[in-house]
Amino acid sequence: MTQQYGRKPAAARRAGARPEPQGTARLADLAAQAGVSEATVSRVLNGKPGVADATRQAVLAALDVLGYERPVRLRRRSEGLVGLITPELENPIFPALAQVIGQALTRQGYTPVLATQTPGGSTEDELTEMLVDRGVAGIIFVSGLHADTTADTGRYERLHAQGVPFVLVDGYSPKVRAVFVSPDDRAAMRLAVTHLRALGHREIGLVLGPERFVPVQRKVEGFTAALHEEFGLGAAEVRDRYVEHSLFTLEGGQAAAAALLERGCTALVCASDMMALGAIRAARARGLAVPEEVSVVGFDDSPLIAFTDPPLTTVRKPVPAMGQAAVRALLEEVGGTPAPPSEFVFMPELVVRGSTAAAPLPGPSGA
Repeated sequence: MTQQYGRKPAAARRAGARPEPQGTARLADLAAQAGVSEATVSRVLNGKPGVADATRQAVLAALDVLGYERPVRLRRRSEGLVGLITPELENPIFPALAQVIGQALTRQGYTPVLATQTPGGSTEDELTEMLVDRGVAGIIFVSGLHADTTADTGRYERLHAQGVPFVLVDGYSPKVRAVFVSPDDRAAMRLAVTHLRALGHREIGLVLGPERFVPVQRKVEGFTAALHEEFGLGAAEVRDRYVEHSLFTLEGGQAAAAALLERGCTALVCASDMMALGAIRAARARGLAVPEEVSVVGFDDSPLIAFTDPPLTTVRKPVPAMGQAAVRALLEEVGGTPAPPSEFVFMPELVVRGSTAAAPLPGPSGA
């Protein structure tokens, strides 16, 4: 159904305002001017996907040539604002990423607009609509719905149709035509397992979030491959005995770690530093000392994590490089020279502190 765009009030028309496109006759005029079908014109005006960028630009040019006012969603983007959408700010890694991205944008003359989801508050789609309505030049999504393999990716095609540049951080989907920026989650697990293996640990567990997220799936793949290389374990055995999914929170880490400790793990690799703090709490709740009896490795190297008790051994996410790459890719697209759809993957780094130590010696019974 073709959306009708109402005429401006008479006072506005007398003031010289241009009319918005309305009705079949004007659609026909635009179609003739742009050299496309009326159906294509309608798709562009309504922000629908499935229209090539060159075709969309031809329709927008036809609007300007014929003196019609562009609908609000199709007006030129502000050159000053860039949206940044994060899932939360409680996990310190998200403010750290936001700071890097904000500083990089500011150096290029842009103003970052931080939009954060909150429980029971605005959703990613609502925040996106708000930013688009305010005419941002582009949007950077951090750990958004693009990382959820069960989410509908059509929302990103609709952004393409509206001409809004965007870059996606943490989480890759081959269904989305965009630039992705990710850490090498598989390599992160190899770094952690190799470190623990060198300390003599053989019973190594993995604590992570829900399985539907791409970074979680990649960590499981890297962990499974590492345990196969180090100990010859099969994938099914690793997933059944040594992998435990929970929520990406301190409490989630505690619950998952408790289950793995019950199975005899002497070392735990965690998918975030917050989960690792929960794992330490779980060990202490069982009367186990960290790192003397249980070693714990985190992921992210969040601010202040070096000052926990004990200081946390972790795999450092390359936040500065990732944030700067996301900004660079977005501004290239804003400037009209977008990179082809691709994923830029950055190598993490193991940071050894006080939460890992040599594996405990077997007890007198050999257990």
